[in-house]
This record gives sequence, C-alpha cells and structure tokens, in this order.
Amino acid sequence: MSTAGVGTPEHIGVDRPVDRVVGVDGVPMSARCVYVEQPRAVVVALHGGATTSRYYDFPGLPELSLLRTGVESGYTVLAIDRPGYGASPDRDRAFDDPQRRVDATFSAVERLLEERSWGAGLFVVGHSAGCDLAVRMAADPRGDGLLGLEIAGTGTDKFEDALRIIEGIRATRNRSTIRDLLWQPEELYPEEVRGGRSLTSAAPHYETAVAVQWPRDFAQLAPQVRVPVRLSCAEHERVWRTDEEARTVIAGLFSSSPRFVDHTQPASGHNISVGFGAPDYHRSVLAFVEECITEVT
Repeated sequence: MSTAGVGTPEHIGVDRPVDRVVGVDGVPMSARCVYVEQPRAVVVALHGGATTSRYYDFPGLPELSLLRTGVESGYTVLAIDRPGYGASPDRDRAFDDPQRRVDATFSAVERLLEERSWGAGLFVVGHSAGCDLAVRMAADPRGDGLLGLEIAGTGTDKFEDALRIIEGIRATRNRSTIRDLLWQPEELYPEEVRGGRSLTSAAPHYETAVAVQWPRDFAQLAPQVRVPVRLSCAEHERVWRTDEEARTVIAGLFSSSPRFVDHTQPASGHNISVGFGAPDYHRSVLAFVEECITEVT
C-alpha cells in the first residue's frame, strides 16, 4: 500500500481517501484513511471477518463509503485493517493474544494521526467479527477516553438456521452456504459486492477463536465499557437474533455505559456498510457521534 498523496506529509489524505501503512513494534499495519484538517472528531472503523478496510470504502461505489460520508460531514475516518489482515502478517500467531490486538490498534491510530488534530476525540465503529476488537478497545482502560462505540452485525445468540449452516461449514469446509447468511436478500446489495467475492480476504488464525468465544467474551467485556454505545441491527440480519428479547439482553450487558441506543437499519442485510442502505446507516452513525461530542463539550 502507498502513502502517496498531494502536498506535504501532513496533507496526505486530506479530503480524499488514501491507503497508508505504519509500523507498530516492527509490524506493518495498514489502513484506508481520509483526513480533515480540523475534524469534528476521529472515527476508527473496524471491518468484520474475512474482509479488509475496503469494506468501508469499496472501489467504484463512493456513495456507500463511510470515509467519504465522514469527510463530507467534517470527520477524519481511519478504516484500519485489523491485526493479521492487510499489511500485517499473522506472524507466528502473534495476534492470538487479544490484548496484543488492542495495543496494536491503539498504536496504529496514534501513528496514523501523527501530529494531526483529533478533534473532540476518538469514536470506534465495529462490524461483525470486528466488534470483538471494538468492544475490547472500549473496555480497555484507554477506552474510557473514547467518545463512544458503535457495534453492528453482532449479538449474543444466533438464529437456529445460522447455527445449522455454520455447523455444516465446519463439517464439510464448504463455505458457499455462508452467502445465505451474510449476503441476503441479494437485491439489497449492488451487483459489484453480491456474494462477497470482491471483498474476501484470508483470515488470521485467531479469527476462529473469536467466532467461537464471542458470546461469552461479549458478556464479560460489555460491563466494562463506560462510554455511550449504539447497537445497530440490520432489518434483514440472518446471523444474530435481533428480536426484542435478544436486544434487551445486549442492552443489559452494557451496565456501566451512560447511554445505550438500540437502532434498526431498514432495508439492510448483515453487511450493512456495503448495501444500498449504507448511506443512511453511515449518516446515522455520524449523527450518534455528534450526540456523543455534544455530551462531552
């Protein structure tokens, strides 16, 4: 990936997305970034499993981009390739330790911002498997300084059909049926991303453990989060239960959060940021960030 941009280094990525790579303890960490010289705040976006930061700025579909919507609204946005993805190799399973992933991501944010303004502070967005890292960052002592947290495409209990499909994948290693969970209804997605083939990336070793342990880890981590939280559920979510009972359980887990918001995104499937509903979803995320800024200023 390149750090090329127009002008001096401090202007790289100002007003338009660029790919950047920074070193964290000798390991390269990559990200897709867009900067505002005097931002309202900095949004850190963490993609889900088996994809990359392209999820938040898919080539050729600028109207769906969180980065482009963010910069238009006055926000710096850092879509980071989670540890083990992008430029960061899964060296000797170094990122199997969850704390190492948290530390590496906080360090990457600092290096990506360099001397740039943080505005009112950091706000973290996580999607699907990326919610593991997002919630861990918010539960970390450093997370108390965050403006807030947005999580989408996650939960504590899966639908029975989802469990059946996932077990079938484990037994046969045939992942084709995963599209029935993640990329349906098909008409809610542009043709360029349908089925996810154009977004697929190899996943690091630790991702399997995240998938298996997440409901338990979620229940342990959420009570440690002390900043405002919004849970977004796609109207057509097919992996995680989104009924009132399930959402009440999740709200109850964030017992230390000063505010919990339960949001439903209409006309959206699991991959909420690359469907036709993405522009509305991203605007709603930024509206929540703005609310969080107001609460601390």
